[in-house]
This record gives sequence, C-alpha cells and structure tokens, in this order.
Amino acid sequence: QVQLVESGGGVVQPGGSLRLSCAASGFTFSTPAMSWVRQAPGKGLEWVSDINNSGDTTHYADSVKGRFTISRDNAKNTLYLQMSSLKPEDTAVYYCAPGRLYNEYALRRYNSWGQGTQVTVSS
Repeated sequence: QVQLVESGGGVVQPGGSLRLSCAASGFTFSTPAMSWVRQAPGKGLEWVSDINNSGDTTHYADSVKGRFTISRDNAKNTLYLQMSSLKPEDTAVYYCAPGRLYNEYALRRYNSWGQGTQVTVSS
C-alpha cells in the first residue's frame, strides 16, 4: 500500500517561490529513485525531476532546470521540490512517485498517484 502525500502548494505571483513536500509510506523509501511529475490544466502528465536513492544524482526537465531543486531526506521518508522564479506555465498539480518517470511509458505505467498539490502562479 504505497501512499504518497504531497503538500506545500499554493498561489504565488510570478517570480515567487514555493517548497513542495512528499511524505511517503508503504515502501522502503531509501531504496528507489523518486520523481516529481506535474499536470497543467487540460494537459497530460509531464515529468519534472528525479533523484537517485542516495540523493546525490538529480535530473531536471529543460523547462525547470536552474529554477527547481529536488532533494530527499531518507530519515524522514520525505521528498522535496524547491521551486523559485516561478512562471505562469508552472501552474499545475504536482505529484511525487517512486522510480524514474522520465519517459511517457513510465508515466503511463504508474498508477499509484497521490492527491497531488496545486501550484498556481498568477499575477
């Protein structure tokens, strides 16, 4: 029973910052890589970032590279996404998930989504 609880979303002006958290349970959090994925209004799922099990290797989508930072605290079973210089196009529901959801196949295959947390960037 994988359970993922995303939090930290909200409404922010362009250029602002938010930190998202993902509290995980039901699996050994320290074992798999973890990903952040988002879904903008009317659009499909988009991979945002991932991090390896030990937290020393990260990857980012071109659209967020240089603005977002993924991290994890394995002792707390928690994944984070620090977002800065936010843009209106970052508006989406943000989800976390175990594994690298780097490609469309992985996104389609995964089916244990949490509720997500809404990020709205608007002036």
